[in-house]
Amino acid sequence: MATAYLLPIKTAAALFPLLALVLLLPTAVLLYRRHGVMSRGRTLSVYGFLYYSLTAFCMTIVPLPKQTADMCQRFAMVAHPQWMPGNTFRDIWKEADHKIGLNALVLQNPAVAGTLFNLLLLLPLGIFLRYHFVRSLRATALIGFTVSLFFELTQWTGVWGLYNCPYRLFDVDDLIVNTAGAMAGWLLAGPVARMLPTLETLDGRALAARPVPFGRRLTALVVDVAGYVLASVFAMAVMTFQSGTAPTWTPIAIFVAWFVLLPLATGTTPGKRLLLLKLVADDGGPLLPWRLTLRALLLGALAMPFLSGLFLAVVILLNEPYPSVLFTTVRDSGAQGAAAVLTALSPGQLLAVLVGFTLTVTCVRKTLRHPDRLAPHDRISGIRNATLPHSRAIRAARGARGVAGATGAARDAAGADTQTAAQSPVQAAARPGDRAAPVAVVVAQDADDAPADADASCRPLATTATMATAATTGSAAEAQRSAADSR
Repeated sequence: MATAYLLPIKTAAALFPLLALVLLLPTAVLLYRRHGVMSRGRTLSVYGFLYYSLTAFCMTIVPLPKQTADMCQRFAMVAHPQWMPGNTFRDIWKEADHKIGLNALVLQNPAVAGTLFNLLLLLPLGIFLRYHFVRSLRATALIGFTVSLFFELTQWTGVWGLYNCPYRLFDVDDLIVNTAGAMAGWLLAGPVARMLPTLETLDGRALAARPVPFGRRLTALVVDVAGYVLASVFAMAVMTFQSGTAPTWTPIAIFVAWFVLLPLATGTTPGKRLLLLKLVADDGGPLLPWRLTLRALLLGALAMPFLSGLFLAVVILLNEPYPSVLFTTVRDSGAQGAAAVLTALSPGQLLAVLVGFTLTVTCVRKTLRHPDRLAPHDRISGIRNATLPHSRAIRAARGARGVAGATGAARDAAGADTQTAAQSPVQAAARPGDRAAPVAVVVAQDADDAPADADASCRPLATTATMATAATTGSAAEAQRSAADSR
């Protein structure tokens, strides 16, 4: 049984690097837009959750059986779902061969091991839902049930139609045990979550150290370069389809529009807008066209080597007789395959790629060594990046305004009570049914004899107002925490 569990873990470990690379850019965009930073703690938590999710999914489908003509006959016993809750206890009793004993019922019972595995399968999900996603126990139970139902439906449908019939059993007891495992993980995560710093605290420390993170700007640059390449290829393809040829100045015009005209009109590029960044001048003035042009030229000198290398790779693969030679030699392991690819480049092309790589590495090194992490094109052009509020900061500001409004209302109410208590004895006594009126009269009559006592009599009012304000503020803060727990 241990071998059956080890194979899905190995499969997930083999697929995870590729999946992490594919999801790197979308993950970076999502985290920067929501939190403004990719702190180490949050990045580790995100990719830990990604690896766990992949492993849990592989646990439900791996090993995949070989599809044969008699497959449905081989797995006929799992063709129909098991809808009777509590059937697991009957399986345990059956596997124990109707014997009562610790070994037969627990230690050496495969049904108990399978139930324990189903309990542990979604236990990490409950931990992640409480610590990373800050979800309540009720939400964790609902999410755990939904995930378990997805796994069971995947098995029942033969991996969503990949097989003609199911090869694993849809069991309602698995839904119950998986959901209980997610809830148990949520409960176990409580003491651990209280010991560890919150992810918001780690994000705040990272933002305090670097208000405009280098990774955020690099992600925006990657998005801009990718968007520029796609726009250029699309425009040239359309022009070639319509007139048979495309002007050579088309990529230059799109580059100027993307990196000069759009920032001049909107203050940002599409990639920076996606990452919630904007361009600002060092002197606080408007963005001047010549500064934007200088910055775009310097940026192009650093980014063009990557584009040139990509263009050369496409040309080499499309030019005969390189494809057949490359595809046969790249499969060779070791330095032989790499040498075959490098020999496909001419000396001039190889020199251009090496120079471009050297320029890029030098630029990154100078940027990271600068106190403010400013790139050379930022320092020379006098234009740098500034951040726009991310979504969590916007929600926090709205919550702060709500707390401030509640506190202001409490202060107004306390001020009204103080003003009422300071009215004249006649005004205080003239109110029918006002229980504070006799007290006000007594205080006014004794004012000449004991002014210090009169001052002392006003102190409870101030104390009451302060307590009301503090209570309102605490209620608002408690409401915020309750809303965060219930998400």
